[in-house]
Amino acid sequence: VEMKVVALVSGGKDSCHNMLHCVALGHEIVALANLHPPDQEKDELDSFMYQTVGHDLIEQLAAAMQLPLIRQAIRGAALQQGRAYHATAGDEVEDLHSLLQRVCTQHPEVTAVSVGAILSSYQRVRVEQVCRRLGLTCLAMLWQRDQSELLDEMLHCGLKAIVVKVAAMGLEPKKHLGQDLEQMRPVLHRLHQQYDVHVCGEGGEYETMTLDCLLFRSRLVVEEQHVCVHSDDAFAPVAFLRGCRVRLEPKPPVADLQQAARDLLVSFSAERYAGLAEQPAAAAAAPTLGPATWLPGSGGSQLRLALCDFEGL
Repeated sequence: VEMKVVALVSGGKDSCHNMLHCVALGHEIVALANLHPPDQEKDELDSFMYQTVGHDLIEQLAAAMQLPLIRQAIRGAALQQGRAYHATAGDEVEDLHSLLQRVCTQHPEVTAVSVGAILSSYQRVRVEQVCRRLGLTCLAMLWQRDQSELLDEMLHCGLKAIVVKVAAMGLEPKKHLGQDLEQMRPVLHRLHQQYDVHVCGEGGEYETMTLDCLLFRSRLVVEEQHVCVHSDDAFAPVAFLRGCRVRLEPKPPVADLQQAARDLLVSFSAERYAGLAEQPAAAAAAPTLGPATWLPGSGGSQLRLALCDFEGL
C-alpha cells in the first residue's frame, strides 16, 4: 500500500538518501518539513536533535525537488534528555510535534514521515514518540546500517553532497569544507582507522549539504561560500560554511522515479535488495499498519521490513 510521505530534511545526505529508499518502496514524497534556528542569521544551534548548518539552502533544495516546504523555528531546548521521552512543554521535540501537526493540517493525505536516522537512539526515540502521538508511520530505512557500506551506497546512487561542517580530529576547515563526499571518502575511511571517526558522521564529526540526487529535478550549483571558524582548537577545530550562494541547474526528467531508485539500489547490492529486484514495482511498497517504524532487513535473499516499537529504549 503506497503511503504519502512528508520528509524531515536538514539538507544533509541521510535525509535525502532515506527519501530514495521510500520512493524505491513505492511511497510518494509529497512535502518536505524543516526546523530552523529562531534567528535565521544564526547558522549553528546547540541542539541535541537537529542539524541547522545549511538551513539557509533548504528553500533551494525544496525548489530543486519541486515540492512544498513547511518550515518552523526551533523555540525549545533539550529539557528531557533521558533514554525515553514524554511530551514536555518547552522541549525542542515539541517543535517537531508542532511542525508535523501543521503538515497534517496542510496535507491531510500524509500518513508517514521519512527520517534519515542511522545511529542516534536519542533522536530516533523522540521522532518515533512524536509520530505515535500523531498517528503517523516513521520510515527510518537507514537505521543501524554499516556506515562504510552506506556511504558507498549513497555515492553509487548518485548522491552529491558537500561537507558544510567539520568538528573532528583530522578534519581541517580550509582543506575539507566544501569538498564533496566522493573526495572525502578515502579521508573518512582513514580517519575511521586512525581515530574511530564515524564514516557517516554519526558522532557529529561532520555535516553535509546535498546538491544533487536522483529525486532532484534540478541540481544545486555552489557559486559562493564562506568559512566560519567556531572553535580554532588545535586538535579538532569546529568550522562551517555560511552565506552559500547557489543556483539551480535543470536536469533531464526521469520517467519512472520508483523504478530508477530500485534499479540503483539493486545494482549496488543484488543480495541486500533482492526483494526489490524480484517484485514488480507496484507490489514493492510496505503495507501501512498504523504508527510504527519500518526498518529494512540487514541481509538475506529478500528485502525484509520489520515492525519495531522503540518506546522506552
